[in-house]
Amino acid sequence: MYRHLEPDQIRHRLAHYGVKVVDDNLFPHLVGKQPKEAAVLIPLTQIEQEWHILFTRRTDRVESHKGQVSFPGGAREQDDSDAQATALRESFEEIGLLPAHVALLGQMTQRKTVSNYLVTPVIGHYESPYEFNTNRFEVQHVFTVPLRWLANRENWFTYTFDETSNIVVKYRDYDGETVWGITAKITQDLIRTLDLGY
Repeated sequence: MYRHLEPDQIRHRLAHYGVKVVDDNLFPHLVGKQPKEAAVLIPLTQIEQEWHILFTRRTDRVESHKGQVSFPGGAREQDDSDAQATALRESFEEIGLLPAHVALLGQMTQRKTVSNYLVTPVIGHYESPYEFNTNRFEVQHVFTVPLRWLANRENWFTYTFDETSNIVVKYRDYDGETVWGITAKITQDLIRTLDLGY
């Protein structure tokens, strides 16, 4: 059964879990290649006393993953001190979420992507409502999905992608938006890490 957690409880569970790397050998073409570092922010906010996760839908003008749902984030730059700095910088650049307005709660399982990035998810809490200032070249839409809905097993399914034999996670549409792929896997990593149950 889904359990509502307070910010300190989320922070404690993330700290207890620690940061791990998922090495599931899903991408044979990347064996032996050094991955590039990246980070995403999983922005949590409370709406009517329920946790929601913020997602973005990318525009059709970006270089990759056109029109897909994702978390704010991107590749680590030379001036970024760590994954948290990358996630906060990218979130500010993409949606105008000020770093000072984000209470960091911890980090989570690192995921490798088919494009050879090693992504560190950073979890943070911001207060709603929030006036976002989106980068219109990169971001078409900003929206939230209730964590309770995301934790419900009836709302997602898996299938095998023929080209890589990779098991893909896909959520059912929520208000016209579809969370799938690496974003869905990271979402489920958070649900498991927080032991929300589904």
